[in-house]
Amino acid sequence: MTRTRAAVLGTAALIGIALLGACGEATQAGAPHPTAQEARIVVAEQETPDAAAADGPALATAVVSGLGTVLTDGEGLTLYRFDKDTANPSLSTCDGDCAAKWPPALATSADVEVQGVDKVLVGTVQRDDGTKQLTVGGWPVYRFAQDAAPGEAKGQGVGGTWFVAAPDGKKAAKAATGLALTTASVGDLGTVLTDKDGMTLYRFDKDTANPSLSNCNGDCAVKWPPLVAESDDFAVQGVDRTLVGTVLRADGRKQVTVAGWPLYLFADDKVCGEAKGQGVGGVWFAAKPDGRKAGV
Repeated sequence: MTRTRAAVLGTAALIGIALLGACGEATQAGAPHPTAQEARIVVAEQETPDAAAADGPALATAVVSGLGTVLTDGEGLTLYRFDKDTANPSLSTCDGDCAAKWPPALATSADVEVQGVDKVLVGTVQRDDGTKQLTVGGWPVYRFAQDAAPGEAKGQGVGGTWFVAAPDGKKAAKAATGLALTTASVGDLGTVLTDKDGMTLYRFDKDTANPSLSNCNGDCAVKWPPLVAESDDFAVQGVDRTLVGTVLRADGRKQVTVAGWPLYLFADDKVCGEAKGQGVGGVWFAAKPDGRKAGV
């Protein structure tokens, strides 16, 4: 089998495809989120035929409870790698009955659209049946037939050889205890900061980064709940730790900051992958992993 480099297009136009339903338990932002299955059903009911047919990214990232940010297909389904394959050269050894249980993630065109994944790590490998399977870091990637909805990872550790793939193609590790901050793909905003459950995080233009200062209190903090930490000793994933800090709020709580900017959730975001707060009032914007505004 030979490996070819995949081309990368722009990001997806539909917010929420990569992450929808891949949240953990309810966060502090409003009511509990729908389950993964419920969220997927809601989207299916709302899609028009044209929307359903729209092309999304072939590879994206999402947050899976206990594993943090992982690799997914364009529908938000968790992707895996197989220890009996090889990455150099790329080679898939899962065919026949194996491929029925572990369907390979295939490239459907010469141009493979990705989001939240380093494009230099993405390629394809030709399978014995002539199809081209996506690879990340050289490793062929697969879905698991028993995963029915985004956020599920029932294939993790199966047979001691199947493991959820991290965005760099390595095996996804158990999320660190106290994980407070990570990243995921959110539609046409690209890769943004999220909390541990995959909910989009925002920054506020009326705050300041140097020195760090939150100016969102009272009713503002109800609509835009601050991302708080009990102490400065919390874990992050996919974010430069040197950019991460905290600022003491007026109510005495510690709010997480990135590049000095205090971070917030948005109470109207009910399902992970949503970013309804983007651009609100011309002062609220989803935050990139380096603290800059997403989508501007």
